[in-house]
Amino acid sequence: MEVLSSRILLRPADPDRSRRFYRDGLGLAVYREFGPPGDPGVVFFLGQGFLEVSGRSEGASGQAVGIWLQVRDVRAEHERLAALGVQVTREPRQEPWGLVEMWIEDPDGTSVVLVEVPEDHPLRRDQRPS
Repeated sequence: MEVLSSRILLRPADPDRSRRFYRDGLGLAVYREFGPPGDPGVVFFLGQGFLEVSGRSEGASGQAVGIWLQVRDVRAEHERLAALGVQVTREPRQEPWGLVEMWIEDPDGTSVVLVEVPEDHPLRRDQRPS
């Protein structure tokens, strides 16, 4: 299979609340909007991927989907998001595998992991043999 593009699809219980969370809280840039102007579907940039928030679920759908977002400075994001009242489920800490992670939840309980890759981490280096 050759994957040319991908996106994560969320069908939140309250689409407007989720759009505000991802746009205003996390500060994700909008790639495109579609559908009715009063209740549009919104596709956000996620680095080299996309997050589409559209449609509606009958209940909290957050447990089936997780989102992993690499950021430059997890601790700075922690301060910013906590000040906005975003639910932080685990404060930033360095994991045994070397990444700095912080866990938050969106309004429907979807787990969002913010990850910082330290300068000395192997993900920053080309691991292929010379």
